[in-house]
Amino acid sequence: MLALPPDHPQRRSLADEVHARPPEPLQTPARASHLAVLVDASQRQSERLHLAALCAALGSPLPSNDANHLSLPLGPLRLKWERHGEFSGYTFIVDGQGSKGFDDTAMAQLPPGWLAAVPGRTIMAAHALLLAGDVEAATPERLAAWFGTGAVVQGSQVVGGAAGVFTDFRLHGDGCGRFVMLDKGLTPRQAGRVLQRLFEVEVYRLLALLALPLAQALSPRVVAIEAALADLTASIARESGAEEALLHELTRLAAEVEQGLSSSQYRFGACRAYSQLVATRIADLRESRLPGLQTIEEFMARRFSPAVSTCVTVSQRLHDLSERVAQASALLATRVGIARERQNQALLASMDRRARLQLRLQQTVEGLSVAAIAYYAAGLLGYLAKGAKAAGLPIDSDLVVGLALPLLAAAVFLAVRRARHKAHEGEQAKR
Repeated sequence: MLALPPDHPQRRSLADEVHARPPEPLQTPARASHLAVLVDASQRQSERLHLAALCAALGSPLPSNDANHLSLPLGPLRLKWERHGEFSGYTFIVDGQGSKGFDDTAMAQLPPGWLAAVPGRTIMAAHALLLAGDVEAATPERLAAWFGTGAVVQGSQVVGGAAGVFTDFRLHGDGCGRFVMLDKGLTPRQAGRVLQRLFEVEVYRLLALLALPLAQALSPRVVAIEAALADLTASIARESGAEEALLHELTRLAAEVEQGLSSSQYRFGACRAYSQLVATRIADLRESRLPGLQTIEEFMARRFSPAVSTCVTVSQRLHDLSERVAQASALLATRVGIARERQNQALLASMDRRARLQLRLQQTVEGLSVAAIAYYAAGLLGYLAKGAKAAGLPIDSDLVVGLALPLLAAAVFLAVRRARHKAHEGEQAKR
């Protein structure tokens, strides 16, 4: 045995992924029923417990592993269970044609009450009959017996003419759809694969269409937002001067668009993915036309594809709106910024004018201060001179004051100027 390097932790699971969920081989004739339910995360544990209850009721133990798919023999009934991202699928198979057609289905073999108690909400339920025969056996009378009088049936040859498949994609009185397969030369695995593809086409079709009501509900909102955005854009172009109000309204529109995106994009993304799966499963059938009948692919192209296109269109319009609102907001924010810059420039110019006026006023006050201080100093000097003269000194007090006054004024001027310079230097140091 070869000694290989250590395995990657996920090597085994990745290698087995392509073999996961194989189709159940079918022996013609047989009856099958399929149920697909939307399951919340909180219901996953009860789902496995419900499966265990079925196994106990039919005398077959439930495997203890935590696999996402199981295939179990339950007496005459076979069960195939698959867990997917948001739904779980149950396929029930019983060998034999049965005597009552769609009135004697595989689901009828389940214990009473078990089916109704399956955790989740039904999104798809259908029955299938696998019968031996050529497509020529699908006479109008037999089609009417299978699907009801007046039913519009879709049908085609599949797998290179080895079988014929027929359905009407409608819910009948029991709440289930119907499929008929006429086996002309299918191997058991081919029969199982064709039946699996038919069930998957219906499941994925309905899951994709879950987005349609959401798209129809969002469409009027999208139209209203587009109209409001057009009006706002026109107001921006007119330069009405109400930029602040326009920016507030744009912000409201942006919030509304983002709310629509966040509430819908998961469902719209799932719609695109499921619709691609529908197309892939139909291609796997390799259909060829039967006279007088519409193929499944043609039916989907005329009925299903327009609904998917509606969902995709609404999703794209929301994304486009988000981009347009963002562009308009950026443009308006730029204009608001420019307007604020102009206001700031005008404010700075006004402050500069006020500063110059304050400087002139300060200079005037300083001149008056010099005159006042010099006047008081001269007065004091005059009193001193008069006192000296009264003391007997030969001094002319008026002459002394007159000669000292220019010197006093110069000294006061220099002192005030020096004080102003020191105050200015102190302010510069603080900055």
